[in-house]
Amino acid sequence: MSFDIICFDCDSTLSKIEGIDELGRKSGLYDELVALTNAAMNGEMALEEVYGRRLSLIKPNKDQLDDLADLYITEIVDGVEEVFSTLLAQGKQVHIISGGLRQAILPLAKKLGLAADHVHAVDVIFNADGTYKEFDQQSPLAKNGGKSIVCKQIKSADLSMAMIGDGKTDLEAKHAGAKVIGFGGVMRRDIVVEQADEFVNETSLMAVLPYLA
Repeated sequence: MSFDIICFDCDSTLSKIEGIDELGRKSGLYDELVALTNAAMNGEMALEEVYGRRLSLIKPNKDQLDDLADLYITEIVDGVEEVFSTLLAQGKQVHIISGGLRQAILPLAKKLGLAADHVHAVDVIFNADGTYKEFDQQSPLAKNGGKSIVCKQIKSADLSMAMIGDGKTDLEAKHAGAKVIGFGGVMRRDIVVEQADEFVNETSLMAVLPYLA
Protein backbone atom coordinates (compact mmCIF):
# COMPACT_ATOMS: atom_id res chain seq x y z
CA MET A 1 0.00 0.00 0.00
CA SER A 2 1.17 3.52 -0.74
CA PHE A 3 0.59 6.20 1.91
CA ASP A 4 -0.02 9.93 1.40
CA ILE A 5 1.14 11.06 4.86
CA ILE A 6 4.06 9.39 6.61
CA CYS A 7 4.92 10.21 10.20
CA PHE A 8 8.01 9.25 12.15
CA ASP A 9 8.83 9.13 15.81
CA CYS A 10 12.26 10.61 16.53
CA ASP A 11 13.97 9.02 19.53
CA SER A 12 15.12 5.43 18.89
CA THR A 13 13.65 5.71 15.38
CA LEU A 14 15.41 8.53 13.51
CA SER A 15 18.22 8.79 16.04
CA LYS A 16 19.72 6.09 18.24
CA ILE A 17 19.26 8.10 21.42
CA GLU A 18 16.42 8.96 23.80
CA GLY A 19 16.95 12.70 24.07
CA ILE A 20 15.64 13.39 27.56
CA ASP A 21 17.63 10.44 28.92
CA GLU A 22 20.79 11.85 27.34
CA LEU A 23 20.20 15.19 29.05
CA GLY A 24 20.38 13.35 32.35
CA ARG A 25 23.61 11.53 31.55
CA LYS A 26 25.88 14.42 32.59
CA SER A 27 23.79 15.00 35.71
CA GLY A 28 24.26 11.46 36.97
CA LEU A 29 20.54 10.80 36.49
CA TYR A 30 20.74 8.65 33.38
CA ASP A 31 19.69 5.34 34.94
CA GLU A 32 16.73 6.91 36.73
CA LEU A 33 15.55 8.65 33.57
CA VAL A 34 15.95 5.53 31.42
CA ALA A 35 13.78 3.60 33.86
CA LEU A 36 11.06 6.26 33.63
CA THR A 37 11.27 6.46 29.83
CA ASN A 38 11.06 2.70 29.43
CA ALA A 39 8.11 2.53 31.79
CA ALA A 40 6.23 4.98 29.56
CA MET A 41 7.32 3.47 26.21
CA ASN A 42 6.48 -0.06 27.37
CA GLY A 43 3.06 1.04 28.59
CA GLU A 44 3.75 0.46 32.28
CA MET A 45 3.20 4.12 33.28
CA ALA A 46 1.20 6.92 31.70
CA LEU A 47 3.37 9.39 29.80
CA GLU A 48 1.97 12.32 31.79
CA GLU A 49 3.18 10.64 35.00
CA VAL A 50 6.70 10.55 33.59
CA TYR A 51 7.08 13.65 31.45
CA GLY A 52 7.21 16.52 33.91
CA ARG A 53 9.01 14.36 36.46
CA ARG A 54 11.93 13.78 34.09
CA LEU A 55 12.27 17.44 33.16
CA SER A 56 12.02 18.65 36.74
CA LEU A 57 14.92 16.33 37.59
CA ILE A 58 17.24 17.68 34.91
CA LYS A 59 15.99 21.25 34.25
CA PRO A 60 17.77 21.45 30.86
CA ASN A 61 19.09 24.85 29.81
CA LYS A 62 19.34 26.24 26.28
CA ASP A 63 22.99 25.24 25.82
CA GLN A 64 22.19 21.67 26.81
CA LEU A 65 19.42 21.52 24.23
CA ASP A 66 21.82 22.82 21.57
CA ASP A 67 24.25 20.03 22.51
CA LEU A 68 21.42 17.51 22.34
CA ALA A 69 20.49 18.75 18.87
CA ASP A 70 24.03 17.97 17.73
CA LEU A 71 23.85 14.52 19.31
CA TYR A 72 20.58 13.68 17.52
CA ILE A 73 22.40 14.28 14.22
CA THR A 74 25.61 12.49 15.25
CA GLU A 75 23.61 9.41 16.29
CA ILE A 76 21.30 9.35 13.27
CA VAL A 77 19.99 5.87 12.44
CA ASP A 78 21.34 4.24 9.29
CA GLY A 79 19.20 4.86 6.23
CA VAL A 80 17.23 7.82 7.61
CA GLU A 81 18.52 10.36 5.08
CA GLU A 82 17.83 7.99 2.18
CA VAL A 83 14.30 7.25 3.43
CA PHE A 84 13.42 10.93 3.80
CA SER A 85 14.92 11.93 0.44
CA THR A 86 13.02 9.08 -1.25
CA LEU A 87 9.67 9.94 0.32
CA LEU A 88 10.01 13.68 -0.26
CA ALA A 89 11.02 13.09 -3.90
CA GLN A 90 7.82 11.06 -4.29
CA GLY A 91 5.82 14.05 -3.07
CA LYS A 92 4.79 12.42 0.20
CA GLN A 93 3.75 14.56 3.16
CA VAL A 94 6.31 13.72 5.85
CA HIS A 95 6.11 14.67 9.53
CA ILE A 96 8.02 14.03 12.74
CA ILE A 97 5.73 13.44 15.74
CA SER A 98 7.67 13.11 18.96
CA GLY A 99 7.32 13.43 22.69
CA GLY A 100 10.87 14.82 22.62
CA LEU A 101 11.94 18.43 22.96
CA ARG A 102 11.19 20.43 19.84
CA GLN A 103 14.17 22.80 19.94
CA ALA A 104 16.55 19.83 19.96
CA ILE A 105 14.78 18.01 17.11
CA LEU A 106 14.45 20.95 14.70
CA PRO A 107 18.08 20.87 13.41
CA LEU A 108 17.77 17.15 12.57
CA ALA A 109 14.50 17.83 10.77
CA LYS A 110 16.11 20.65 8.78
CA LYS A 111 18.96 18.32 7.77
CA LEU A 112 16.33 15.86 6.52
CA GLY A 113 14.54 18.51 4.46
CA LEU A 114 11.51 19.05 6.69
CA ALA A 115 9.99 22.44 7.38
CA ALA A 116 9.61 23.42 11.03
CA ASP A 117 5.82 23.19 10.83
CA HIS A 118 6.15 19.48 10.04
CA VAL A 119 7.87 18.91 13.39
CA HIS A 120 5.43 18.18 16.22
CA ALA A 121 7.17 17.93 19.59
CA VAL A 122 7.18 19.55 23.04
CA ASP A 123 8.49 23.10 23.37
CA VAL A 124 10.74 24.06 26.26
CA ILE A 125 10.28 27.52 27.76
CA PHE A 126 13.43 29.22 29.01
CA ASN A 127 14.07 32.13 31.33
CA ALA A 128 15.74 35.23 29.86
CA ASP A 129 19.18 33.91 30.87
CA GLY A 130 18.64 30.60 29.04
CA THR A 131 17.91 28.53 32.14
CA TYR A 132 14.99 26.11 32.23
CA LYS A 133 11.59 27.53 33.17
CA GLU A 134 9.05 24.89 32.13
CA PHE A 135 7.78 22.85 29.22
CA ASP A 136 4.62 23.45 27.22
CA GLN A 137 2.16 21.71 29.51
CA GLN A 138 -0.62 22.19 26.95
CA SER A 139 1.17 20.01 24.40
CA PRO A 140 -0.78 16.81 23.74
CA LEU A 141 2.56 15.06 23.12
CA ALA A 142 3.46 15.21 26.81
CA LYS A 143 0.45 13.00 27.58
CA ASN A 144 -0.90 9.58 26.66
CA GLY A 145 -3.04 9.77 23.53
CA GLY A 146 -1.15 12.78 22.19
CA LYS A 147 0.12 11.18 19.01
CA SER A 148 -3.43 10.21 18.06
CA ILE A 149 -4.53 13.83 18.55
CA VAL A 150 -1.71 15.18 16.37
CA CYS A 151 -2.32 12.56 13.67
CA LYS A 152 -6.00 13.52 13.55
CA GLN A 153 -5.00 17.19 13.14
CA ILE A 154 -2.74 16.32 10.21
CA LYS A 155 -4.89 13.74 8.45
CA SER A 156 -7.71 14.63 6.12
CA ALA A 157 -10.40 12.08 5.41
CA ASP A 158 -9.30 11.18 1.89
CA LEU A 159 -5.58 10.69 2.67
CA SER A 160 -3.90 7.53 3.95
CA MET A 161 -1.39 7.71 6.80
CA ALA A 162 1.42 5.58 8.24
CA MET A 163 3.26 6.01 11.54
CA ILE A 164 6.73 4.57 12.15
CA GLY A 165 8.11 4.29 15.67
CA ASP A 166 9.43 2.13 18.48
CA GLY A 167 7.17 2.84 21.45
CA LYS A 168 3.69 2.34 22.83
CA THR A 169 2.81 5.97 22.15
CA ASP A 170 3.32 5.37 18.42
CA LEU A 171 0.59 2.73 18.50
CA GLU A 172 -1.85 5.53 19.40
CA ALA A 173 -1.77 6.62 15.74
CA LYS A 174 -4.08 3.69 15.00
CA HIS A 175 -6.90 5.67 16.62
CA ALA A 176 -6.43 8.29 13.90
CA GLY A 177 -6.71 5.67 11.18
CA ALA A 178 -2.97 5.30 10.59
CA LYS A 179 -1.17 2.05 9.88
CA VAL A 180 1.64 1.58 12.42
CA ILE A 181 4.99 0.16 11.39
CA GLY A 182 7.06 -0.76 14.43
CA PHE A 183 10.79 -0.13 14.14
CA GLY A 184 13.00 -2.35 16.29
CA GLY A 185 16.37 -1.36 14.88
CA VAL A 186 17.34 0.54 18.04
CA MET A 187 14.92 -0.66 20.70
CA ARG A 188 12.69 -3.71 20.39
CA ARG A 189 9.63 -3.47 22.61
CA ASP A 190 7.32 -6.47 22.99
CA ILE A 191 4.13 -4.40 23.01
CA VAL A 192 5.06 -2.87 19.64
CA VAL A 193 6.00 -6.25 18.16
CA GLU A 194 2.59 -7.55 19.20
CA GLN A 195 0.38 -4.58 18.30
CA ALA A 196 1.96 -2.84 15.30
CA ASP A 197 0.46 -3.60 11.89
CA GLU A 198 3.95 -4.43 10.62
CA PHE A 199 7.28 -4.73 12.43
CA VAL A 200 10.86 -4.48 11.18
CA ASN A 201 13.95 -5.57 13.11
CA GLU A 202 16.69 -4.36 10.77
CA THR A 203 19.08 -1.69 12.05
CA SER A 204 18.58 0.44 8.92
CA LEU A 205 15.41 2.49 8.56
CA MET A 206 15.49 1.56 4.86
CA ALA A 207 13.67 -1.62 5.94
CA VAL A 208 10.43 0.35 6.29
CA LEU A 209 10.38 1.59 2.67
CA PRO A 210 8.81 -1.56 1.18
CA TYR A 211 5.82 -1.02 3.49
CA LEU A 212 5.41 2.59 2.39
CA ALA A 213 5.80 2.43 -1.40
